[in-house]
Amino acid sequence: MADEKIMDMGEALDWDSEISKENEFLLLPDGEYEFTVINMERQRFDGSEKMGPCPMAKVTLDVRSRDGNVTVTDRLMLNKKMEWKLSAFFGAIGQRKHGEKLHMDWNKVIGSEGHAKIETREYQGKKYNQVKSYVYAEDATPPKAAEYKRGSF
Repeated sequence: MADEKIMDMGEALDWDSEISKENEFLLLPDGEYEFTVINMERQRFDGSEKMGPCPMAKVTLDVRSRDGNVTVTDRLMLNKKMEWKLSAFFGAIGQRKHGEKLHMDWNKVIGSEGHAKIETREYQGKKYNQVKSYVYAEDATPPKAAEYKRGSF
């Protein structure tokens, strides 16, 4: 892919380096945002009281907002109980349309773009950005030019 992003690996510090940067975590207001899938890991879900063990895809999304980009991680369980979420994810990245069957092609996930509804989740007193739902490509709301400029972050 010609438009692939280069992952920032950071820069090593010396033991006596000067530091000043603080945590720049950005909590997004609830809403619909554009994203790019920047990573996907194949993992295993060990099961719970409500769902049996199954393969799991951990996807990392680069979510774009007018205030900056945010990294959001989501877990997609490959279980019939979660087929609706898998369908929505593949619909959001343009691999599936409403009502169609799809053979999931995980090799094309990284670099894919789509839309998701992001909400704030509170866990153990801390707030996080999380995917509330994925928005099918044909249902997505394009960003307003005044609010968002692609590539400006």
